[in-house]
Amino acid sequence: MILRVIHSEGQYRLNAETLSAWLEHNLLAVQRPTRYSGGEWNSRQADWPAARIRVALAYPDLYDVGMANLGLQILYDRLNRLPGVLAERVYAPWPDMEAAMRRDGIPLYGLESRHPLGEFDLIGFSLPYELTYSNVLNMLDLAGLPLFAKEREAAHPLVIAGGSAAYHPEPLADFIDLFVLGEGEEVLEELVGLLIEARQAGATREQFLRRAAQLQGIYVPRFYEVTYHPDGTLAAVQPRGEDIPQCVSKRLIADLVDSPTVTRPVMAHMASVQDRAVVEIQRGCSRGCRFCQAGMIYRPVRERSPEEVRAAAAELLAHTGYGELALLSFSASDYRHIRQLLQDLADDYRELGLSLSLPSLRLDSFSVDLAEIIAERRRTGLTFAPEAGTQRLRDIINKGLTEEDFRRTLEAAFSRGWHRVKLYFMIGLPSETEADLQGIVDMVHEAQRIGREHAGRRVRIAVSISHLVPKPHTPFQWLGQADPQALEEKVRFLRQSLRSRFIEFSWHDIAASRLEAAFARGDRRLSGILLEAWRAGARFDAWHEHFEAELWWTAFRQAGLDPAFYAQRERSQSELLPWDHLSCGVANSFLWREYQRGLRGETTPDCRLGVCTGCGVQRIADCPTSPPSPAGAAGP
Repeated sequence: MILRVIHSEGQYRLNAETLSAWLEHNLLAVQRPTRYSGGEWNSRQADWPAARIRVALAYPDLYDVGMANLGLQILYDRLNRLPGVLAERVYAPWPDMEAAMRRDGIPLYGLESRHPLGEFDLIGFSLPYELTYSNVLNMLDLAGLPLFAKEREAAHPLVIAGGSAAYHPEPLADFIDLFVLGEGEEVLEELVGLLIEARQAGATREQFLRRAAQLQGIYVPRFYEVTYHPDGTLAAVQPRGEDIPQCVSKRLIADLVDSPTVTRPVMAHMASVQDRAVVEIQRGCSRGCRFCQAGMIYRPVRERSPEEVRAAAAELLAHTGYGELALLSFSASDYRHIRQLLQDLADDYRELGLSLSLPSLRLDSFSVDLAEIIAERRRTGLTFAPEAGTQRLRDIINKGLTEEDFRRTLEAAFSRGWHRVKLYFMIGLPSETEADLQGIVDMVHEAQRIGREHAGRRVRIAVSISHLVPKPHTPFQWLGQADPQALEEKVRFLRQSLRSRFIEFSWHDIAASRLEAAFARGDRRLSGILLEAWRAGARFDAWHEHFEAELWWTAFRQAGLDPAFYAQRERSQSELLPWDHLSCGVANSFLWREYQRGLRGETTPDCRLGVCTGCGVQRIADCPTSPPSPAGAAGP
């Protein structure tokens, strides 16, 4: 069955019944058809005609990955509770499905109602990281929408974006109407309310966006003029109008009670990346690893009470039937009540055989104690991240881990019955030497020795190597990424040094890391690079089998731009950065001070354990563009 759908005025015209008929005849011809069928348990089937505002929550990656995104589940649940609001989901189709849709002129559609995206009022993208950007353009094109925000008219949906990559959004600025900085639960509800008011008042798209720009956490790129110096560095980012803020500050949920746990999550028809029940026990991290963007942008730390977690777990398990419950946090062992909470949950569900999991553990013996509580029935692998191979380098990145911590943790793990440990390391760190790389080799061999002492030849060590991507809003935002050739030599050394049938060695694609760094540190001129690479076929760049680096390097050459200018160039303290007009609440003065302390090999303690480090997050409305404090100053 082949349908030729009329494409008129930039939008597809197709009713849900016709689309359902097309899916019935075509889904069995693509991989994993349940990615596109909808109708999952706990999905909402709202009344389309009765809805005043219709929102499509878009994730620019596969259904399998997007279904594991807790943020999307939270927004889906909250929006569908609002009177007159309907929220649906949409994910990036795999190339076989995309080919079928383009062949027959089928538009991208919401999974719940099967209405084309062009019929929604608002499309909200969640941006997990930079290698999904080509999928954003592809999804807009599959929806039949103009790619550029300036070309979309009153009849088109508003296109917005949030997530961690929204804190440095300039490469996407030409394609997105507005960005949401920070935690979107409340601000998205405010946006929907504002949209309803604007519709009632007969406001234009431009008038709505100007009003939206006055909400904390909303960044509307079209209202900012960007200029450059002759050398290509940024000269200024100026608001177009007195009613437009000079700096946009993130939104924050001060108390997690105001963001209740989702207890009726949509359950995938197929196994997703994290196919289990999830309760967020804590948000934010105060450890202060200098490479970690999440640890900066999600400050301050906020916890749920054990009572709230247990109540949410009971309701969640009753509405899903899952046999595994994950307690979500950046570092579960930092949750103040974690031991008692684990013990209580284990007791609550002992007869039901519930498995508990902690997705993130620090490398310390306390973490092994916690793992022991949840491993009564099965022992899978334990995953830890030493990050660097020497104490000198771990101090530079402020990892807060000693070799004694490492040995003590592995002794505890292998002596208690674990046979497999996965270790994450990062290369390309500042001032890294061959001795630091040899330190990684020595740590892995030490882990192997300890494992064999307790588990014999059954022990397996998995080693994963990533490359530092200096991210915005971190102390390393001024640092340049290591040269690709140097990274290749480092990986080659580690591969040769860790050859063993008992060691599983893997590493990230160096070209993909370089592209990620370029777009993480990029300005608006990269929109042209993104467009040309997408036109040349760039899709699913986060997937090794689809990433084609040469498409991107060709686009850079054609535009007369150099990826090294963005990825590898060290920034000076005085240079204006493309994200300096966007505040995550952490002051630039603090970040610069931490950068300098790192270069000197000085560590900074976790502020939850004692003295405030003066990061500035308590002044959440301030813009972090003030000059740095003198070295060693107590405040920003």
